[in-house]
Amino acid sequence: MASLYNSEGYFSPTEHEAFTRIEKEERVAAKAAAFRPIVYICSPYAGDVERNTENARRYSRFAVEQHCVPITPHIYFTQFMNDSIPDERDTAVFMNWVLMSKCAELWVFGSAISKGMQAEIDRAKRKHMKIRYFSEELEELK
Repeated sequence: MASLYNSEGYFSPTEHEAFTRIEKEERVAAKAAAFRPIVYICSPYAGDVERNTENARRYSRFAVEQHCVPITPHIYFTQFMNDSIPDERDTAVFMNWVLMSKCAELWVFGSAISKGMQAEIDRAKRKHMKIRYFSEELEELK
């Protein structure tokens, strides 16, 4: 905490006020830096699964670099759920929606919108979520 006296021992209220404001701004900035919104990553999975999974990892990393917490269920649930079994796919879709409800924004990547992605976009719209669109090159589309 800033002192009312300067380093030479003289009373210095102006210096004290300046340093007090700086310390407060630093605390506010540190608190703001600690907040990271949770964002839902919406990108293709089916088709070229290997390439799409690698892209989803890249999109997730991009979200982290933007100071967000990415939720990317299609690279998580597919580790133990089988997308080709209808009951398991339905369960995974339900779990996706549960996770999406915890997110501040939906981030859509790529120009091709799959059926599953469209369902996520439609749900986000119904829930009045903020939706942001990005190219495969990680550029935001307006």
